[in-house]
Amino acid sequence: MSLKDKIKQSPRLKELTLWMLMPKGQARPRTWVKWFVNPFFHKIGKGSLIRRRTRMDVLPFNPFEIGEYSTIEDFATVNNGVGAVRIGHHTRIGIGNVLIGPVQVGNHVIFAQNIVLSGLNHGYENPDVPISLQDCTTKEIIVEDDCWIGANAVVTAGVRIGKHAVIAGGSVVTKDVPPYCIVAGNPARIIKRFNSQTGAWEKA
Repeated sequence: MSLKDKIKQSPRLKELTLWMLMPKGQARPRTWVKWFVNPFFHKIGKGSLIRRRTRMDVLPFNPFEIGEYSTIEDFATVNNGVGAVRIGHHTRIGIGNVLIGPVQVGNHVIFAQNIVLSGLNHGYENPDVPISLQDCTTKEIIVEDDCWIGANAVVTAGVRIGKHAVIAGGSVVTKDVPPYCIVAGNPARIIKRFNSQTGAWEKA
């Protein structure tokens, strides 16, 4: 049995390990974890840049990866506490974005400002238990290559956004988006599709 499995199976060991990695009730890792542990577990590609004012709530027990020549802008938040966060090559994560894993973002993707992608949902079903104490569920969000997501959009858990799709600003995406489509609204709906035969974007 691996050390990781032993920690998972022992409530006391798990609690001690989490306390060592981050202050109780907080998502942000302790400074020593950020400086001396994470660099050995996480992958940052050549030429990539994570701005100084980015909040990196990333811990060593889940993957965090960013490919080559990608950028995470100031005031963004990245959290891999409940699932991996993987970002591809030549991708820009804009100012004020929030990425809560599990999230996978492809290559040549553009995120504008104040976008939220959360693969996490809080349980609420039991009205006798505070929501903060109920179990969470996770479903991976996947953003395929060459997508553009407009400012203030929200993408909910489990959604897959197909290649070269465009999400209009302010949209709330609750269902999968096919490749080569433009969606808008709350909930987001397809408003245009690319017609490969005519070479034009046509209204849906």
